[in-house]
Amino acid sequence: MKVNIINRSGFDLPQYETSLSAGVDLKAHIDEPIHLESLERCLVKTGLFLELPVGVEAQVRPRSGLALKKGITVLNSPGTIDADYRGEVGVILINLSKDTFTINPGDRIAQLIFAKHEQADFNEVEILSETDRGGGGFGSTGKN
Repeated sequence: MKVNIINRSGFDLPQYETSLSAGVDLKAHIDEPIHLESLERCLVKTGLFLELPVGVEAQVRPRSGLALKKGITVLNSPGTIDADYRGEVGVILINLSKDTFTINPGDRIAQLIFAKHEQADFNEVEILSETDRGGGGFGSTGKN
């Protein structure tokens, strides 16, 4: 899949770190460090602008190491970048730890994954087909 990209970050283009990586890292394109206090959130720009193919979205997801080791995650995970969006890719980070976390210019802050999707053609009906589960909600399958 080809994705057109404008890179105003001053960093190399995002790249897959291994041959089987699903996502590429996004880096903080900031002029000075951001000190993210406990439970504080902020928008971190990346300096990247994308033109996605029709039927493809880019998903902004947390980096597992930051989440586990530092309590830093993407607030609206996964954040969706639609194929018709042409603005700068930004990442909404939140600090779920008790400690202040510093984001430095060029730090890897999130990952970007591309996914194909379809738009639904809604068919309004009065009754839905029946299943064994029916309307059972969270935890209704009896498995913990």
